[in-house]
Parts: sequence; C-alpha cells; structure tokens
Amino acid sequence: MMMTMMQTAMRPILLSFMLCIALLGCGKVNTENYNKLQAGMSYAEVQQILGTPSRCSDVLTMKNCTWGDERRYINVSFVGDKVVLFTSENIR
Repeated sequence: MMMTMMQTAMRPILLSFMLCIALLGCGKVNTENYNKLQAGMSYAEVQQILGTPSRCSDVLTMKNCTWGDERRYINVSFVGDKVVLFTSENIR
C-alpha cells in the first residue's frame, strides 16, 4: 500500500518531467542544424535534420513550415517539395 501511495505521488512529477523532455524537441532548432539546410533539399531531408515542424501552411504550390516557437525558430519554404528559402530567429 505504501508503494502505491508513493507511485501516485510521483505521477505528477513524472508527467512534468516528460513534458519538459517533449519541449526540448526545440533543441534541434540550433545553428548547427540550420547550417545543414540547403536549397533543393526535400521536405523529408529537412525533417530528418529538424524533426516534425511546429506548424505548416500551404498556399498554392508553396509550403511554409516552422520549427520552434514565436521567439526562436527556423522557417523553411518549399516549392514542389524542395527547399527554396530558409530563415531563422534567435537560434544558438
């Protein structure tokens, strides 16, 4: 019974820890990975470097994806599944 109470008490701590780890996915938003990007790369190649984007939008044949958040991000524009432009803000 004592072990069950301890496990119940640890559950919120474990969930908080897992959330922190998930948020560290932004750890791929850094100068090293930004410097690996090249015009002409496919969306899949960029995903291998940066992981799953935080958000994407499609307009006609252009796809614009962002990795990171409002303060720190890498933004990549694709046309026909190929990188045509990439920018960043506050990456390290």
